[in-house]
Amino acid sequence: MTTRIWTAAMLCAATITTPVAAQTRSISQNDRAQGAQANPQLLAQYGGRYSGPQSAYVERVGKRVAVQSGLSNASGDFTVTLLNSPVENAFAIPGGYVYITRQLLALMNSEAELAAVMGHEVGHVAARHSHSRSTRSTLGTLGATLLGAVTGSDLVGRIAGVGSQLYTLSYSRNQEYQADQFGVRYATAAGYAPSGMADALVQLNEAQTLAAQTSGRGGNAVPTWMSTHPNGADRVRRAQALAQQTGRAATQPAQDVTYLRMLDGLRYDDDPAQGVIDGTTFKHPALRVRFTAPAGYALQNGTDAVTIAGQGGQAEFRMGPAGDPASVVRQRLTALGAQNVGEPERTRINGTEAAIGTVRANANNQAVDVTVVAYRYPSATYYFQIVTPAGRGIGPFESLLDSFGTLSQAEANAIVGKRIRIVMVKANDTVDSLSRQMAYPDFQRDRFLTLNGLEDGARLVPGQLMKVVVRG
Repeated sequence: MTTRIWTAAMLCAATITTPVAAQTRSISQNDRAQGAQANPQLLAQYGGRYSGPQSAYVERVGKRVAVQSGLSNASGDFTVTLLNSPVENAFAIPGGYVYITRQLLALMNSEAELAAVMGHEVGHVAARHSHSRSTRSTLGTLGATLLGAVTGSDLVGRIAGVGSQLYTLSYSRNQEYQADQFGVRYATAAGYAPSGMADALVQLNEAQTLAAQTSGRGGNAVPTWMSTHPNGADRVRRAQALAQQTGRAATQPAQDVTYLRMLDGLRYDDDPAQGVIDGTTFKHPALRVRFTAPAGYALQNGTDAVTIAGQGGQAEFRMGPAGDPASVVRQRLTALGAQNVGEPERTRINGTEAAIGTVRANANNQAVDVTVVAYRYPSATYYFQIVTPAGRGIGPFESLLDSFGTLSQAEANAIVGKRIRIVMVKANDTVDSLSRQMAYPDFQRDRFLTLNGLEDGARLVPGQLMKVVVRG
């Protein structure tokens, strides 16, 4: 665990400018239209809206902060959404749309931290950073190839689902510093302690360290807040200096009891209703299907698709009505914009009737292969949509296709989710004793410390509230 002690000398060493005011404007009709178009894509990409009681809490805080931006004085002009996603992420898009995932909500330890993070995201929109940054794809070496317009159709853009990703890619370091300034300003104007930004950044740094330790664990697919928002010790020092410059008290109560109690019962990691990621394997208990990603490929579970992305391309797993797999392949390629689709190859994969078809497409003057592989099941047709460099066909995804199979009823029944539970420290409780309640086979102590914002060697005090992750 990294230290959280910051000396006055360190704070003074940070070079901080006076927070820059965002240009005050109303939300334009064009921004509203862009946001309304992207919103359904983002909801699908990040698991949809979370329906738990925490949603109203997040909406209240988000609107309270967003109106400080000058984008609009009416809280009703902002749509604040808690996403049912197991990745730690937050973002905002033009049109007054602000998002945070339940996984990131659980990582925060106070309402001031939550307010600062949401203010930071609104700050990106107020400063129009999305209009000036360089966009990068999350599709590995294919890079911008899959982001370009496809000659004759938008086939690759549709299959890769990259439209909404343009709103959630990396910002420059200077843009992050400026958004931090706005985050502190907006949150402080909304009545929160100015230290929330620095506290949130420290917590996110600790989460990044934990992710490096536990790499390969399920429920932490990319992108995360840390992968799209460069962080580090210098940024924390700047945020702490910004808090000092406000002239407001930077200290908070030892614990934000109201915030912590609000988290009780929050779904954590994967939602079994959407399937779960276990290492590199996806399992869906209701559909009773499973598959394993190739080595080095990341899984991301969305509302209507599972994405498998790596250096050699990207695949999506989807479900359609039961039917002839060859017909499904033709329909999918045609729906994606392919012309003159030939007869798919009929085959058997892992003993299951299947069909496969590949077409060539162009993106940014570079050729790519687009492949659809469909499996016949009694109640549905399951299919993968794959994009690889031209000439590769299914390329590195052969092992993925071979791994697709059925879960037994016993295996499906064994899949249960996790939730946050808030426990009160008792006289004999220690970090080690509470860590053993964490519903993980490894790194229980590290996970407990990170989740609760504790340093290694911390001593618990009876009456304190602690977060633990339990099965259920």
